[in-house]
Amino acid sequence: MCDTTPLFGEPRRQVVSTEAVQSTLIERNGIDLVPEAERTAKPRDLFWPWFAANVSVLGMGYGAWILGFGISFWQATLVAIVGIVFSFFLCGVIAIAGKRGSVPTMVLSRAAFGVQGQKLPGIISWITSIGWETVLAITAVLATGTVFRQLGWSTDGTGGVVVNIVATVVVAALIIGAAVLGYHTIMKLQSILTWITGIMTVIFLVLTFGYIDWGTAFSHPDGNLAQMIGALVFTMTGFGLGWINIAADWTRYQKRETPGSKIVAWNTFGGSVAPIILVVFGLLLVASNKTVTIAGEEVGLADAINSDPIGALASILPVWLLFPFLIVAILTQVSGAVLGIYSSGLTLLSLGIKIPRPTAAAIDGVILTVGTIAVVFFAQDFIGPFQTFLTTLGVPLAAWAGILIADILLRRKDYDTEALFDGRGRYGSVNWTAIVIFVVAIAVGWGFVVSSLFTWQGYFLTMFGWLDDWGYANLGVLFALVIGFIATLVLSKGAVSRQELA
Repeated sequence: MCDTTPLFGEPRRQVVSTEAVQSTLIERNGIDLVPEAERTAKPRDLFWPWFAANVSVLGMGYGAWILGFGISFWQATLVAIVGIVFSFFLCGVIAIAGKRGSVPTMVLSRAAFGVQGQKLPGIISWITSIGWETVLAITAVLATGTVFRQLGWSTDGTGGVVVNIVATVVVAALIIGAAVLGYHTIMKLQSILTWITGIMTVIFLVLTFGYIDWGTAFSHPDGNLAQMIGALVFTMTGFGLGWINIAADWTRYQKRETPGSKIVAWNTFGGSVAPIILVVFGLLLVASNKTVTIAGEEVGLADAINSDPIGALASILPVWLLFPFLIVAILTQVSGAVLGIYSSGLTLLSLGIKIPRPTAAAIDGVILTVGTIAVVFFAQDFIGPFQTFLTTLGVPLAAWAGILIADILLRRKDYDTEALFDGRGRYGSVNWTAIVIFVVAIAVGWGFVVSSLFTWQGYFLTMFGWLDDWGYANLGVLFALVIGFIATLVLSKGAVSRQELA
């Protein structure tokens, strides 16, 4: 039996096998239980993966996208801070489950959905992780092409195609290589990249500070409530909610007695501190309404970011810094993508695929490469597919997050890890209550979002006549999160209590 443990308290240690698994270069743990002897990580160790994955120049690009909702600089700043901090706080709550159960996030989710029922949100989680790592790879490749043109090393013809092909291969190889090696390599890599990318980011901020036109930046008129909510939801899905389905993957190596409050604090701090600085600075740059030169043409910075976020920002740097900036920019994208592909491999295993963890990561890497090629070589712009990805998958991810957060809050004991792998155990094969809540929350959520590629969405907005005023407020993401959370608290309380008495 497991010992009683409050959400943010000091649980008593659960006695399990302490036989150490011999350390190797390649992590062998997949979705199986991490042995007690290997659970040596400290809460502050969580800072490195979350900070390194989010200290990306891409964060400045959000300045253009948030202002694109038609709000003022001050409104955008408030939205950015609230959206970033709150979304990573939610990640921290889910991360508590990792130290309680010592298995990946999607395996822990079986407690809420059932061992087989978890496959439904698991598939969506896998697609989301693949999507995020592909987005990061795409921005790295696009930036490479833009910087090479700025340096005069390629053109938009055959030379540009060759650069994009080589960049795709190199970026994919870096991401796949680190993900295949696994947890310990990634944690060391992230601690190194944190310093490298952090220093380059500071240099970027210093050298582009004079680009800001303070009077123009502060003169943007205020937007309405719908525009602010739309920007808030966009920020939440672009930051913490984009990582929430893998949050517990990085805490399964934490000691069982680690207080939940420290897990939440280090997740929130590590994930939030860099994006807040970068987004606010990006807001100042974009709100200055200046133009940049891309491929010999003068374009607005916001428009340039919509096509190539990192490359557009590189265009305001001095020429001598372009190549070092490119290297670090690629590393920041690789850093985030590595977390995604590592966890997407674990999610693939949780769906019942019987292959080693490194092989799962490699398979996802191939899909990442194909997706990168599709967007880089065939898409008209970056922002259209990106926004569609965030809103469409943000709804089911928010619904799942609401359900799992409520389930974590309802539980007072560590997970029965054997039952997480046996449909005949206390968690059952399929929890139909959770499945129905999940499906209903998605149906409601998709009815209150719109995107540029999927015209079938927004059916409730059309029905209620809200499309013009609330069309791009992305209310559906918030509705899905709230429905999943409240419905689970109300309908699953008794079931969770019975499970913990079993």
